[in-house]
Amino acid sequence: MLTPEQVIAAQKSQLETLFALSGKAMDGLERMVELNLQTLKTAMHETTDAALAALSVKDLQELAALQPNLAQPLAEKMLAYSHHVYEIASGTQAEIAKAVEANAAEMNKKVQALVETATKNAPAGTETAVAILKSAMSAANNAYDSLHKASKQAAEVVEANINTVTSTAMKAAQNGSAGRAKRAA
Repeated sequence: MLTPEQVIAAQKSQLETLFALSGKAMDGLERMVELNLQTLKTAMHETTDAALAALSVKDLQELAALQPNLAQPLAEKMLAYSHHVYEIASGTQAEIAKAVEANAAEMNKKVQALVETATKNAPAGTETAVAILKSAMSAANNAYDSLHKASKQAAEVVEANINTVTSTAMKAAQNGSAGRAKRAA
């Protein structure tokens, strides 16, 4: 069985892991706050510039010519902001997943060592129970590996789809503003 020192060491390890994961989550939150503050500052400056430009317009043609110049950058900035948010979220998730995966691997090693110790000290006649326990552990490890691979593949598909949508939206925004600019001219 486990000694008190082993229990204390396991609890300490779990607390260290919890604090490390909390730190990673806070880092991601900090990056999001920085992005939002920078976006807000930029938006305030650009809104001020756009308002001043609109107030300096002398006729409707100048106003019509000004509009496409404001719409395209806004669409591009919204897409860039969405992309930054996705990068921060996926990066934070990847860091946390990596830490959880390392912790799970360490726990798996410890459990296997415990089973091996219990197996060596098992009384005669329990070979079938030991074999069943080892088989169950092997099946659980295989299931975890399959789930992990499937979630990685799903994340890759989502990332590819987001990149495709972002690229398509950027092209549409550029084409739309080019068409408006031609009509205004």
